[in-house]
Amino acid sequence: MANNFDELLDTFQDYLEGERSLSVHTIRAYVGDLASLLSHLQNLGIDEISKLELLHIRSWLANQQVKGSSRTTISRRVVSIRLFTKWAVKNKYLAQDVAFSLATPKAHRTLPEVLGVEDAKTAMDSLALRAGEEESPQSLRDVAMVELLYASGARVGELCGLDLGDIDYDRQTIQVLGKGNKERVIPIGNPAIRALKRWIEIGREQLLNSKSEQAVFLGTRGKRIDQRAVRTVVYEALSAIEGVERMGPHALRHSAATHLLEGGADLRTVQEILGHASLATTQIYTHVSTERLQKAFKQAHPRA
Repeated sequence: MANNFDELLDTFQDYLEGERSLSVHTIRAYVGDLASLLSHLQNLGIDEISKLELLHIRSWLANQQVKGSSRTTISRRVVSIRLFTKWAVKNKYLAQDVAFSLATPKAHRTLPEVLGVEDAKTAMDSLALRAGEEESPQSLRDVAMVELLYASGARVGELCGLDLGDIDYDRQTIQVLGKGNKERVIPIGNPAIRALKRWIEIGREQLLNSKSEQAVFLGTRGKRIDQRAVRTVVYEALSAIEGVERMGPHALRHSAATHLLEGGADLRTVQEILGHASLATTQIYTHVSTERLQKAFKQAHPRA
């Protein structure tokens, strides 16, 4: 890639990291999208970003579609390039925002996998039984993590980032740092509080070392637990449920949201708990609940 393109990539990445407060994964994706577009421009014989036109972006997107990119990926690439061209105009790399009129294709929204209430209880009971038999710090930790993920609907990264001071035992809440560095307070129930206390008072002490700092959940070597380890724990916990295929932590988040709505919680409350910026994102769970009701009706009603 031409040197000026390399510098452009670095400068754009600095902007995303310093001013946009995006997640590491989002920044990596946006920078990758720009690198792909710049590579496409070079293949067209264009080595100056100032020569970028809308037709070049359209041909790049068409090329991505031919290569098999999903509608969701194409949609994200449109968003990232529109962000880039807006930034490029402001910083005098482009004379005009050539991607301003570029439409974002609507991604196919797939309904999330959701556990039944009894299935969720089975998973928790199975973990608790194992913890009672093993009495190991890891088993106590695993119970606390899965209980907390289901109780709070928190993301895995938010769970891994929890510090001891983020737990309010009196109010039965946790404070998490979500996307865009936005903090929110989430209520949790008695089972999660009990599991947390047991882990912190009995299990955590056995893994604690100089690397632990204030992290709530620790790996086997005493450091703050990583997301991969949490996913492995959840996969194994949910494998105890008969008929459930491989489901991870996000299934617990989806289940928490769905069960809250089915229990009578309003959409705004669920939005606040999950940390969704848009209510439209939360509304997908109303469709999940409707589908579950229809399925139950067809299975149980004699005139269905």
